[in-house]
Amino acid sequence: MVDNSFSIAVFCICSAVMAVLLRQYSREQGLLASLAACTAVLAGAILMTGPMIDEVRDIFSQAGVSESYISLIFKAVAICFITQVTCEICRDSGENAIASAAELWGRGAVTLMSLPVARVLLELIDEII
Repeated sequence: MVDNSFSIAVFCICSAVMAVLLRQYSREQGLLASLAACTAVLAGAILMTGPMIDEVRDIFSQAGVSESYISLIFKAVAICFITQVTCEICRDSGENAIASAAELWGRGAVTLMSLPVARVLLELIDEII
């Protein structure tokens, strides 16, 4: 895992240098180089998460947590990752307002997804009281 992390770090640094150099000649090409690097790293991260997701599902299943809640957690984490990468790309492009809008959308999506969990939690508190 450390070797993979080191390889990804080197890849990201080289990609950043290449994007900066390309940006001197064409801003669009620099942005495309950044997007390509992000896509490659995200694809690697998605491939790496398979065993981790299985392990987390096993842990939650043994704890007696419903499959719907496990799915909700994974969806919320995915929204957070997608939103973070989107915001950073927008900020790198100089579009801070669009990045702020994407952050707002991500927060709203996670909040909306968590409402059923909040309802169950409040019902549980009501039963306890």
